[in-house]
Amino acid sequence: MNLSQLIHEETRIEDIAEHLDQLAPTERRQQTLAVDGALQKKLYERAQLSAPLDLDFFVPGDVPDETEVIHYGRNSQPAFRYFQKRWARPSGRPGQLFGYNEARVRPLVGPGYFVAHPTEADGSDVMGAVVVDYFMMPDGPVPAGWPAVKPNHRGLQMFIYNKTRDYMRRVSEHVSIGIAYRKEKTVLGYFLLCRDDAS
Repeated sequence: MNLSQLIHEETRIEDIAEHLDQLAPTERRQQTLAVDGALQKKLYERAQLSAPLDLDFFVPGDVPDETEVIHYGRNSQPAFRYFQKRWARPSGRPGQLFGYNEARVRPLVGPGYFVAHPTEADGSDVMGAVVVDYFMMPDGPVPAGWPAVKPNHRGLQMFIYNKTRDYMRRVSEHVSIGIAYRKEKTVLGYFLLCRDDAS
């Protein structure tokens, strides 16, 4: 049984996590990126019962500062579904990660830079323990090779990233799920991420 089938069958989040943790990295990524929007919504709701995430989930503690960690993603939108969120731990800024969105349309719409941080000190926020905050921009060095930092209120990227926040929940050791909000009021959709096992 694959991830989509497990979600459809109302499988407990603990059993979904066990299934994903036992897969080889390539198969885990394939199953994660195969989950459609309707099932992503179901999974986000079920993941409220998971242990809260922390920043080390996205950039493990043994990864050096300013080193890229890739999470492969699929969103619930009808177009441009596949993307990557690329993360790094900035030097001298505890409690934050820097990141941007990589996709085929990035040269057109911009990188969509963000700062990720905990929502609550105890991880108790009902929406998710980590927020990907597009209101905030990296204010220090980013990894070599990343695109230039560009504010989200400029250019075409303002229609995608400006005034948005993503709230993240744990699915398994490598997989997380998020819900995107604009101005904390409008739900823009859901997305799944699978961390590169080599990171």
